[in-house]
Amino acid sequence: MPAIDRIRKVTAIVIAHAEYGEADRFVRIFTLENGKLNTLAKGVRKIQSRKAAHLEPFTHSALVLARGQSFWIITQAETLNAFTGIHDDLKKTTDAAYVLELVDKIAGENHPEPGLYRLLLDTLKRIEAASDTFNALRYFEFRFLDTAGFRPELTNCVACKKPIQPEDQYFSVLQGGILCPQCGQMEARSIFAAKDTLRYLRHFQRSAYPEVETINVPENTRMEMQKIMNVYIAAVMEGQLKTPGFQRQIEGVRGRRKYNDIK
Repeated sequence: MPAIDRIRKVTAIVIAHAEYGEADRFVRIFTLENGKLNTLAKGVRKIQSRKAAHLEPFTHSALVLARGQSFWIITQAETLNAFTGIHDDLKKTTDAAYVLELVDKIAGENHPEPGLYRLLLDTLKRIEAASDTFNALRYFEFRFLDTAGFRPELTNCVACKKPIQPEDQYFSVLQGGILCPQCGQMEARSIFAAKDTLRYLRHFQRSAYPEVETINVPENTRMEMQKIMNVYIAAVMEGQLKTPGFQRQIEGVRGRRKYNDIK
């Protein structure tokens, strides 16, 4: 086997890891060059190991991989960005875990997806830098849905195909988009979507990140937007995701703390 096929140099974002044997660790990574890879880091759990810190979830690292019998073996690792601002904040940690969970579900093994890789890396940077991560997460969700092929229809009613008017609407998870008031009342599982909620959803869907980065979405609208996006994404991913529930718990705790501080 030529050396070029046995050794790979990659830039990667660590998705997750799991212990293996007495001192090794399986590490799932998303690379710019080769998409998602399941790798093995030998001896990484030993006290003297220098690779462990470079292989934590969310870490952006430069890696050298050697082809083993069943897995790529991580032989060298160097941190490019540790995202300590994420690791040091529980809310940001759960937000980043949510983003990684979605990417992990659609990224292909040994299939380069540079657009998705750049979206993930940019989103982690935005989560770390933001005092409020809401806009970064909603922007990511829309770009993620575009990549996954599940772009929601927000301009015309998905049932009758008529253009949506500036009034309260409904969202159909089953049909993947907005229902006009008449069609929405005919679908039992549709989700109410206020006029302002739809306006913000459209803005996030069609805009570049600088156009949505600093906008202030009202709290009630935030809750509706997050509900619609969470339910829709869980549906298209064919199962309940693990992290959104934990995100809501963290947000609930923060909300109660703010309320107590005001009293």
